[in-house]
Amino acid sequence: MESLVSAFVVDLHIVLVLVVIAGALAVIVKGADLLVDEAVALSVTWGVPKMLIGATIVSLGTTLPETAVSVMAAARGLPGLALGNAVGSIIADTGLILGLAAIIGVVPIEKRVVNRQSWIQVGSAGLLIVASLPFLSLRTVFADGGRIPQWVGAGFLCLLVLYIWRSIAWSRRDSATGAAGPIAIEEDRIHPTAHPVVSLLKLLAGIALVVVGSQILIPAVEETAHRLRIPDAIIAATFVALGTSLPELVTAIAAVRKGHGELALGNVIGADILNVLFVAGASAALTPGGLLVPPEFFRLYFPSMIFVIAVLRFGISGSRDRLGRPAAIALLVAYVITVAAGYLLPVASL
Repeated sequence: MESLVSAFVVDLHIVLVLVVIAGALAVIVKGADLLVDEAVALSVTWGVPKMLIGATIVSLGTTLPETAVSVMAAARGLPGLALGNAVGSIIADTGLILGLAAIIGVVPIEKRVVNRQSWIQVGSAGLLIVASLPFLSLRTVFADGGRIPQWVGAGFLCLLVLYIWRSIAWSRRDSATGAAGPIAIEEDRIHPTAHPVVSLLKLLAGIALVVVGSQILIPAVEETAHRLRIPDAIIAATFVALGTSLPELVTAIAAVRKGHGELALGNVIGADILNVLFVAGASAALTPGGLLVPPEFFRLYFPSMIFVIAVLRFGISGSRDRLGRPAAIALLVAYVITVAAGYLLPVASL
């Protein structure tokens, strides 16, 4: 299918190629939304506690677009697009989405829960950078980049299982003590269908939409990068990352408008962790020889990722019971600077 899409978009005007990209992103987001809703419906029908649903199915479902796009890109030999989507999603989630949420409404902070998740977020981001470093040739990292070995990707997936297991344990404990878990779910999103078979069929349809949308998206993005002479890593870290982060964006805006700002904060932090362990981990684990890390990441995107996470970390530490407006503005500014630098630095050959 990807070869057919490549042959189709190669003769299209650049505006129409961008329309194809937007349409593919819409299909991916719709598929992920359908998958999550029906997985939740099945779990409720089968009597699984809602807290456990939020800590596992929902968090994994909202990062499924990023995972599908990155794995497909890695399989096509496009490491910049694969890793750019993961790192760019972290920057978009933390800087843009959480910044907007804290400006639009109140984002409460339950210190014990948020601190726990926030430090895991910081640790996972640091682990991604360390795993990408070429320790035998550190002097050339800014010119040649690095590589995430295949076995390290498999290790990330093992850490993902450990994280989910601990999230379930923490959710049970927090539920018993009356505290909000790190990842929750809104009541009005749970609408079990009449029969489990119907939910299962819709769930499979959601998976199909995500896969098909990803197979359309990758060749279109590759063609766009080629025509605009912009590295695919930069397009992935900005345009594609924002598109695949739409589930988190919609969830965050809806949450703060309904007075559930803690849901926005929990979902963003949880998604950032999964973008490292799930998205980058799966991409590296399924790529023979490991996932190449282009030099742009060490020059720009890794520092930008650490910067926005550090702004959030300091914002949480300096806040009492809600994320302050100064921290929200700082997050938005960090995101804008990152996007602008991504398109300006290549022109300056930096």
